[in-house]
Amino acid sequence: MFGVALDLRMSDFTAVAKNPKAFLAGIISQFIFLPFLTWIFVLIISPPPSVALGMFLVAACPGGNISNFISHLAKGNAALSVSLTGFSTLFSIFLTPFNFALWVSFYTPSANLMRTISLDYSEVFQTVALILGVPLILGIIINNKFPTLSQKATKILKPLSILIFAAFVAIAFVGNYKLFTQFIGLIFLWVLGHNFMALFSGFSLAKVFRLNLADTKTLTIETGIQNSGLGLVLIFTYFDGLGGMAIIAAWWGIWHIISGMSLAFFWKKFV
Repeated sequence: MFGVALDLRMSDFTAVAKNPKAFLAGIISQFIFLPFLTWIFVLIISPPPSVALGMFLVAACPGGNISNFISHLAKGNAALSVSLTGFSTLFSIFLTPFNFALWVSFYTPSANLMRTISLDYSEVFQTVALILGVPLILGIIINNKFPTLSQKATKILKPLSILIFAAFVAIAFVGNYKLFTQFIGLIFLWVLGHNFMALFSGFSLAKVFRLNLADTKTLTIETGIQNSGLGLVLIFTYFDGLGGMAIIAAWWGIWHIISGMSLAFFWKKFV
């Protein structure tokens, strides 16, 4: 997160005043519509409780940092993408624990599983604040006070963050190898459907708010690219790498890049 924050400026946050309708649509899509659609999807497919927990957690996470690059590639609104990433990260300090707890309680199998897990949501809030909030604030301060240093650090931290995320994904798969091979078909379909709903959430809200094409692309991508890295950190910290949760979050981390890049190339070439 620190590497991402080094690219943020205070102007990225104030820029929303120039495009409040698109910003509002993005926040609603990310934190209200996507969790709701996730709950509907879970009710339809009735996955194992641990898988449902993984889906709810991914839906409760903020947008992923690669969304800015993909939005730019798709010829979306790059300024809006950066603003939404920054604000969704900031809001998620409160909304990620809240949304996860809320929607899990609406699905009985996952709610019953949560009763067997000793989880203090105040600790989750503190962890999310430390992982997202502190790096976000420090990164913005450094970028505004020491822009040259920020540019140099970004070149190192961005590749490093990719390697760290890849390590989390690898650990999730190795630790749950039998589970993954046993349910690979279902896992693929579950994540495919869930990610499609995330993309649909952003696209449909953009249409409801009658946004232009560039903003529509950005909202679609911002909602379809989730910070599954944060999800994996929380899963390994508070759920002991619970199999269904870890596999869903790890595969999400791979698939949303594939779907996002595919959509960006399609838009760039044909739209």
